Amino acid sequence: MQVRDFMITDVITVKATATIKELLSIMVDNRIGGLPVVDDQGNLVGMVSDGDILRFLAPKPLQLINLYNAMYVEAETIEDVLEHNLDAPVKKIMTKRFILKVSPDEEFEKTIRLLSQHHYKKLPVVNEAGRVIGVISRGDLIFNISQKMISL
Repeated sequence: MQVRDFMITDVITVKATATIKELLSIMVDNRIGGLPVVDDQGNLVGMVSDGDILRFLAPKPLQLINLYNAMYVEAETIEDVLEHNLDAPVKKIMTKRFILKVSPDEEFEKTIRLLSQHHYKKLPVVNEAGRVIGVISRGDLIFNISQKMISL
């Protein structure tokens, strides 16, 4: 079996220029925890997850920034963070380097190894031109494996 046999082809993506607020809306409306980031031609330029958002929006604790003068930076509140960070672009928090992706012709077994070895929840599926044509998630793999077991 190949990735094309069980990938999701109705892919929800986001542009790198979208705001964090827009990203949150897309994720909540579609009940998804991550998605590919694409350029205007649909080429993969990054990935963004709910974990990326949480790390970005987490308030910073009280910090000592200058030991000599004992200067402190006040702890942030979630309200402060949301006020200042929701208009930031997705490109500020997306993963841009070492993005794992698979082709639609990739073997099922290799995809399982990639997801389990790297602890990713989903991988983008890209064609030869680098365009996102699908997504494969751990849930898709589990569903596929369970269907195989039921048919045995």
